[in-house]
Amino acid sequence: MRIGLQIPSFTWSGSPASIRTKLADVARTAEDAGFHSVWVMDHFFQIPIVGPAEQEMLEGYAALSYLAAVTERVKLGTLVTGVTYRHPGVLAKTVTTLDVLSGGRAYLGIGAAWFDREHHGLGVPFPPLGERFERLEEALRIVKQFWSGEARPFAGKHYQLAETLGSPPPVARPHPPILIGGMGEKKTLRLVARYADACNLFAYAGAPALAEKLDVLRRHCDAEGRRYDAIEKTTLGTANLPKQSTAEIVEQCRALAAIGIQHAIFNFPRVDELTGLRAFGKEVIPAVAGL
Repeated sequence: MRIGLQIPSFTWSGSPASIRTKLADVARTAEDAGFHSVWVMDHFFQIPIVGPAEQEMLEGYAALSYLAAVTERVKLGTLVTGVTYRHPGVLAKTVTTLDVLSGGRAYLGIGAAWFDREHHGLGVPFPPLGERFERLEEALRIVKQFWSGEARPFAGKHYQLAETLGSPPPVARPHPPILIGGMGEKKTLRLVARYADACNLFAYAGAPALAEKLDVLRRHCDAEGRRYDAIEKTTLGTANLPKQSTAEIVEQCRALAAIGIQHAIFNFPRVDELTGLRAFGKEVIPAVAGL
C-alpha cells in the first residue's frame, strides 16, 4: 500500500509570511519519510469542515508548482479540482505544465464541484448539479483528447474547442493519471469506470461501506468493458496523532487494503509540526508497504 499526504490548511503560526518555508518543510519531510504523494485542495476559500472561510488558502496549481520545485519524487495533485473553476482546455494545459516541470509527477484530480460560497464570492458560475456532471464528463473527454496528441475540434453541449493543441506533451506516459473524487454510485463511479485511472473515496465511511462502493465500481467497469484492476483505488482520511496511535493507523490501512485500496491518503492536524509525518515514516509506511 502507498501512503499519501493531503494538505488542506495553511493556517500555521506566523502565516502568511511563514507559509512558504513551512510548506516546503512539510513536503520535503513527507518525501524523506517515504510518502508516495502530496496533495492540496483546489479551493479558493477554506471549506467549512476544516475552518472558517477567511483562513489562509493557496491556489492549488500555483502551490503544486512550488512543491514540484522543492521535491524530487513525490507525486503531486489536487483532491480535487472542481470542474467549474477552469475551462477544460486551460486545465489540461495547467496539469501538463505541472507534469513537465515536475518530471512526470502530476495527477489530474477532478470532480463535479460543490462549494457554492466560493463560487458566488468570486463570481464563478455555479450551475445545478446535473449540469455540473454534464460539464465534468465533457471536461474528461476534452482532457483525454488533449493528451491524445490530436489537435482537432471538440464540440460539446457546454464546451467548444477549435483545436486541442498541447505542446509540450506531458512527460508521464501515456498521460498524467486522471483521478475522480467522490462516491456517487450512479454518476461519479460510472465516470470513473469510463474515463479515470484512479478513484478517491472517503475513508471515514469505513471499510464495509467502501467495499460496497467498489462493488458498484466493478459493475460499472463490466458495463463499460473496462478492467477493474486498471483503476487505482485511493482513499482520503485523517491521521489524528497522537489521539490515534500509529498501530491503529496501520490496522486501518490493513482493513482498507483487504478490500482493495492501494493508496491511502491522510491529512494531519498540525502537520507543520512535522512530528506526525516522521512517525508515519518510521512506523506506518514500512508496516503497510507489503499490503
